[in-house]
Amino acid sequence: MLLKTFGWSFAVTALGLVAAVFYGGWTAFGIVAILAVLEISLSFDNAVVNAGILKKMNAFWQKIFLTVGVLIAVFGMRLVFPVVIVAISAKMGPIEAVDLALNNKDRYQQLVTDAHPAIAAFGGMFLLMIFLDFIFEDRDIQWLRWIERPLAKLGKVDMLSVCIALIVLLITSFTFATHAHQHGGAHVDKAQTVLIAGIAGLITYMIVGGLSGYFEDKLEEEEEREHEEEEQAARSGKQKPAIVLAGQAAFFMFLYLEVLDASFSFDGVIGAFAITNDIVLMALGLGIGAMYVRSLTVYLVRQGTLDDYVYLEHGAHYAIGALAVILMVTIQHEINEVVTGLVGVVLIAWSFFSSVRRNRALAAAGGEGTDEKAEVSSGV
Repeated sequence: MLLKTFGWSFAVTALGLVAAVFYGGWTAFGIVAILAVLEISLSFDNAVVNAGILKKMNAFWQKIFLTVGVLIAVFGMRLVFPVVIVAISAKMGPIEAVDLALNNKDRYQQLVTDAHPAIAAFGGMFLLMIFLDFIFEDRDIQWLRWIERPLAKLGKVDMLSVCIALIVLLITSFTFATHAHQHGGAHVDKAQTVLIAGIAGLITYMIVGGLSGYFEDKLEEEEEREHEEEEQAARSGKQKPAIVLAGQAAFFMFLYLEVLDASFSFDGVIGAFAITNDIVLMALGLGIGAMYVRSLTVYLVRQGTLDDYVYLEHGAHYAIGALAVILMVTIQHEINEVVTGLVGVVLIAWSFFSSVRRNRALAAAGGEGTDEKAEVSSGV
């Protein structure tokens, strides 16, 4: 079962790591491995969400999502989008960007370095909004309660995450302009670029969130209609079979999943820029991670159960927050890419082991312990 589901992912992992060694030696191997681990970890929650929704859909729409949908939202976003974002920021065609990345790495690296402030501001704001919206939401299950409880109370203030993100952007652009002025004003114009790119990242996040909310509302309407039909069937004495969505309901479900996939894969791509500017290593690492999204989704659907590691979602979002801060810092200061990658891995590993401790605490209580008792015993 495990080999059948993850076989292709294992094969792609092996080929990707071998290709990395031939491309750039053991340093490239390490970067690709870190990118793959980070992408898989950040995509874990996406796979869980996908599985929970896919099990409600009929076999046809499941197959559509796991083939066409994955090709569009996963491979398209993770492998094509890095080329597009570099091409736009460096003002060149996608084919020219790929050719330059493969045949003139020094020139390509220079172009990416010149465009880095815009990329970092755009991506940093997008990731920061994801983290802030997560941390300001009141949740039944909390990981780092001493942080999440007070922030959840603050989150009741409308538009707080947007205000904080804009303040961070203004401080960053002002600091960049001041730094440039002190060094002769050679890069004063890039302070405006940072500001504009950051606002573009914020707008992009709000558009994606708006679309997700729209499709989610449509899904809720369909579910309410199905629930009413169930109640009518119960009153008439007829037994209505379990809901298996098809037609319009399944179509909206498919569109909603595509938006979710796009937003999750966008996180991975933007996060990858904080680790490396090499488009080949980025494609290898994100490509490996993309395969595991499909495998994890299929595995969870076939198993019929979702994972019990409840803090992984928290760990992944804290990793996103760390990457957002790092991206904003790298506008002016260089940070070792290995350190950047390890920050995310450590946070996710910490959340995993916290989840394990919580599960053990609940098991020791005979299943009668509350989440709060389990969290206390987990030391968080």
